[in-house]
Amino acid sequence: MIFILMSIEVMLNASGLAFVVAGSRWAQPDGQVMFIFILATAAAEVSVGLALLLQLYHQYKSLDADAASLMRG
Repeated sequence: MIFILMSIEVMLNASGLAFVVAGSRWAQPDGQVMFIFILATAAAEVSVGLALLLQLYHQYKSLDADAASLMRG
């Protein structure tokens, strides 16, 4: 599960870098604005993801991604 969260974070950073590069290519500040938005979204994703990981570990004593399919309301 931790590797899944890390890979999502890397993908968000890559898309943010693409926005910054495109913004600097066309001399527009829009890429930097989108990067700030992506950073805020990534911070929210990390906090929710870590809360889910803690809940999963508390219930099943494991961080196996297959155990998450057993977690139902």
